[in-house]
Amino acid sequence: MSTPHPLDHPALAALTGPHAHFAEWRGRIVRYPVDVTPWLALPAEPDDRDWADLAALAGPGADVPLLGFQGRVPDGWDIMFRLEGAQFVDDGLDAAPDPEAVPLGPADVPEILDLVARTRPGPFLPRTIELGPYLGIRRGGALVAMAGERLHPPGWTEISAVCTDPAARGDGLATRLILAVAHGIRTRGETPFLHTAADNTDAIRLYESLGFRLRRTTVFMGARVPEHLGDGRELAVS
Repeated sequence: MSTPHPLDHPALAALTGPHAHFAEWRGRIVRYPVDVTPWLALPAEPDDRDWADLAALAGPGADVPLLGFQGRVPDGWDIMFRLEGAQFVDDGLDAAPDPEAVPLGPADVPEILDLVARTRPGPFLPRTIELGPYLGIRRGGALVAMAGERLHPPGWTEISAVCTDPAARGDGLATRLILAVAHGIRTRGETPFLHTAADNTDAIRLYESLGFRLRRTTVFMGARVPEHLGDGRELAVS
């Protein structure tokens, strides 16, 4: 049997590798702390016990993201969203540091959260900053663009939270930050990758122009734990 590629299940590869210190386990379910990032990992073919463990870990009525999961959820679990996604990998980026990019840290989180709320690049939570270096560009002292690192499978690092304030768009700030973050990743001997929605044609055009290559399509899906689960009653176990 061939060994799975780390990017086939990047959250699992990260949480059992470089990000193991973040891992919260219940049975075969593993997740990041909920104030770090919502991503979690299921086994390739979850059984009834796995779904029961996920329900107990998340809590009744909780929404859980299922990155890359394409199977069926149990009866009673509502699908909250399902989006086709795309995974891109570095295939010749002209990565380079940027003189205007500055490191962001915990003290910058309130301003980061404000920028994220206005630009909606994807989930960024109070402790997401702990996942890896984040870089920002300021204008007049205000944070107007940022990008950083999220999932960290062995040998790979995901570029995430790429966003620019609407008033600062058109100056190529996102491109500069992507290349600066990629430079830091490459300096460690790792390879950058990223995810985007499959219908985000503007982002895909940008990524391909920079030197990213489509590796595979994937699915972003979210499901809601039934209200009665996690309160002492569990799914039947096969």
